[in-house]
Amino acid sequence: MRFTFVTLFPPMIEGYFAHSILGRAIEAGLMQIDTLNPRDFSTNRHHKVDEPMIGGGAGMLMTPQPLDDALTQIKEASPEAHVIFLTPVGKPFRQNDAKRLAAHEHIVLVAGRYEGIDERIIEMHADEVFSVGDAILTSGELPAMMLCDAISRNVPGVLGNSDSLSVESFEEALLEAPSFTKPDDYAGRGIVSEFLKGNHSKIADLKKRMALQKTQYFRPDLYQKAKGTL
Repeated sequence: MRFTFVTLFPPMIEGYFAHSILGRAIEAGLMQIDTLNPRDFSTNRHHKVDEPMIGGGAGMLMTPQPLDDALTQIKEASPEAHVIFLTPVGKPFRQNDAKRLAAHEHIVLVAGRYEGIDERIIEMHADEVFSVGDAILTSGELPAMMLCDAISRNVPGVLGNSDSLSVESFEEALLEAPSFTKPDDYAGRGIVSEFLKGNHSKIADLKKRMALQKTQYFRPDLYQKAKGTL
């Protein structure tokens, strides 16, 4: 699977994917990461990619031409590319989106800067528009990397143990149950004794109840959904 990041700061992207699980997936040929810098497409003699907003407003906006030319080049070379823009006004990104998008061969993630991107470029090129939360960041690189990370985990072979996906948070609309490791007692704090008895059926039931309790406490919105499916 291929991911292309359209970004003014390619080194931010390249460093993140050089290590750990995703780094090994790239080495194994399971996924490919590349970047394209809109500044390289600017027709401005100073390679500017930002201008003040028409109608006034604080800050600068990414101009249409460099992004338009960059995305047009990508689509001409890769017609199957699925283009995603990251913006606080987009649809909230969810785990189901990560699973669905993992079926695409090529995903393009457009990372905005300054006060955002000229809306006409989003209208012209976006297949989907996502937000990663109700917060404002200084750039779209972090959200873009987050989407790539979440999606790539669902690509067959990327995770060493694919069973890990079935017990993670947001499966069955639940948060993941608490987990523990050795030692059994740490700083005077033990763990639920059932975990130590080796009865996997009882442990699974216990984890389901704990997941429900955790979801009810931290995410009552998810808990209401989960109650209707259990």
